[in-house]
Amino acid sequence: MTTTCYVVIMAGGAGTRFWPLSTSKKPKQFLDILNKGTTLLQDTYNRALKLCSKENIIVITNKDYEELVKNQLPDLPTENIWLEPYRKNTAPCVAYAAYKLREKNPNAVMLVLSSDHLIKNEDEFVTAVRSCFNKANEENCLITIGIKPKRPNTGYGYIQFIQDAVDSKDKHIFKVKTFIEKPNLEMAKYFVKSGEFLWNTGIFIWSIRSIIDAFENFDKELAQIFSAGKGIYYTEKEKLFIEHAYSICKNISIDYAILEKANNVYVRATALAWSDVGTWKSLYEHLQKDEHKNAIHGKNVMVYDSTKCLVNVPNNKLVVLVGLKDLIIVESNNTLLICHKDNEQEIRNVVNEIRVQKGDEFV
Repeated sequence: MTTTCYVVIMAGGAGTRFWPLSTSKKPKQFLDILNKGTTLLQDTYNRALKLCSKENIIVITNKDYEELVKNQLPDLPTENIWLEPYRKNTAPCVAYAAYKLREKNPNAVMLVLSSDHLIKNEDEFVTAVRSCFNKANEENCLITIGIKPKRPNTGYGYIQFIQDAVDSKDKHIFKVKTFIEKPNLEMAKYFVKSGEFLWNTGIFIWSIRSIIDAFENFDKELAQIFSAGKGIYYTEKEKLFIEHAYSICKNISIDYAILEKANNVYVRATALAWSDVGTWKSLYEHLQKDEHKNAIHGKNVMVYDSTKCLVNVPNNKLVVLVGLKDLIIVESNNTLLICHKDNEQEIRNVVNEIRVQKGDEFV
């Protein structure tokens, strides 16, 4: 049996927690939030090229972002940009990819990546994924990548694993015992201390056969909706079919739909320098800082007696900080955000309130 490896990049998120830099018109995966000259999507695409050719890289994004993807990834074949008419979370996205790829190669193995993650030691990432490709090719299994936690973090989900290695070729692959949603601080401390838990990266590897088998066993609704596209995928009728499929399918994550129900789920433990860069506070940890631990982007920022602040403002804006600590200060799109780091979880709620009171102009 011959197999082919594909990389599916999910790039349709709205990125509201990075408002006001990230907006509905241009969310964070299309931004250079690390100030390095490339966007998160471009970094993810370049990482995928280490695993397969560009012909086997698929970017699934919202229909509103088609031109952004084309502009940022000019080498990606246009037919490899698949459009979602609505945001319905990760399970419909994975189902769309799996059932469509089955038309091309039912023996394929696929890696599912988010477009907005930070991974620094990419050689370790490639080694881990290739090992998972081998296991997924040989067995009916679903694999996720887990990170050994460096500290208690309440912003990540966790994976509890059974500590006996299950793969003779890779001693870092373990059977998953359970998935745990974002814990409180006390539980997060326990998870780190116990040594039985890994951070859940949301990076997945499986064969087309295995994930479709899982949909048919654990989410028959999604299986029925997307299997109905047989003979329609890769034709001029696909756009109308997907419009209908997404209009009737539920909004659900792949974790809830499949992984928490299946008994053939494994985790490959790694020591990656990884972050989902989900919030301004998590981004702060990865930015270059001055001697007072301020992370500053903007050529005309003056700082006095201020520490541990994150500042991201236009270069032509003069901003002066005096006597401040642990603040997030961001100006973009004619909008200014000033927020204490400890309150950043409220940003998403604030964006929703702005949309209600002010319309879509500022979000």
